Amino acid sequence: MVTDLANQLREGTTKAHSMAENVSFVKSFLSGVVDKNSYKKLVANLYFVYCAMEEEMLNNKSHIAIEPIYFPELNRKQSLEEDLEFYYGPNWKNEVIASPATQIYVDRIHQIGKTQPELLIAHAYTRYLGDLSGGQILKKIAQSAMQLSSSEGVAFYNFKDIKDEKEFKNKYRSAIDSIPLSKQLQDDIISEANISFNLNMKIFQELNSSLIKIMIMLLLNTIRSFRK
Repeated sequence: MVTDLANQLREGTTKAHSMAENVSFVKSFLSGVVDKNSYKKLVANLYFVYCAMEEEMLNNKSHIAIEPIYFPELNRKQSLEEDLEFYYGPNWKNEVIASPATQIYVDRIHQIGKTQPELLIAHAYTRYLGDLSGGQILKKIAQSAMQLSSSEGVAFYNFKDIKDEKEFKNKYRSAIDSIPLSKQLQDDIISEANISFNLNMKIFQELNSSLIKIMIMLLLNTIRSFRK
């Protein structure tokens, strides 16, 4: 049984994708304005998300709906640990916590991993294909905006075990289409992908709030300096 799920996921999440890209934090990032404090919080939040997702993917790797898309070479946990050590230092595990929006995201992944593993397809599609598609562009933006002198701090975007990203994405989409799923399950997965985009958007909105606070503090400091 071959489905058209990969294409359905792309078309069925167009609006959610656009909404996520229009969050101020994301728009600022794409325009080359990256606050280092906000960015390292993003890295920390992603770490918790990927820990949850990769734990549930591993737990369900023999499931009929997960086995075709279980590719350990996609795993981001280790690369995120490298970035966290760069930004927070060797004691980073004692420094980072999941934000409220991140915890909701993590809880959702664990819930479906235990009750309806098929829905993990939606989260894997949303995160991994997004990382592969825009990763190199985002990496260059981050390096330039934060004046990173090397690949340190952007390990998240490096897929060392994937030689040809375009070829791998095609392979991944074909794997999604090969999963035997009922029409109802396909619809549920598309709905879950929209939930995934929304959960990502909530994290970005939190970061946008942090960025605004930083900008206000900088403005107040500037005003104070003029008054001295």
